[in-house]
Amino acid sequence: MMMSLDQFVFSLPTLAYQEFQRQQEWKHPATSRVGERDAHQYLGEGDDTITLSGWIAPELTGDITSLDDIRDMASRGEAYVLVEGTGRIFGEFVITQLTEGRTLFYTDGMPRRIEFSVSLKRVDRGDQIDAYSGSPHQESDTE
Repeated sequence: MMMSLDQFVFSLPTLAYQEFQRQQEWKHPATSRVGERDAHQYLGEGDDTITLSGWIAPELTGDITSLDDIRDMASRGEAYVLVEGTGRIFGEFVITQLTEGRTLFYTDGMPRRIEFSVSLKRVDRGDQIDAYSGSPHQESDTE
């Protein structure tokens, strides 16, 4: 298992991604000041986006129906926990985009190669996940 998004497992038999890209943002809005540089204030974390891209060759590796599974998950509009094969928890993500490109066709129209890209955006509360270890924070028993 390379990674799982809820019950969907990214792996050689399903969708094995060849590229993992993560873009994180932090909010520093500016306030104009007369005769000086703008003042900036840190307001916390911004968007956290992960893009998994790769290709499958249905006759060799990967399953073309896995793209339908991702599409169905995205259509539900739910957030899913993203966990790396190492056990690292990234948090809860929604599927914002699925790109699919088909090439090298058989005479019946079946593609020999399908390139894909899945974009995920984090939507959970960041205080529930430890930023360094990816482990859930321990809840205190104090009331």
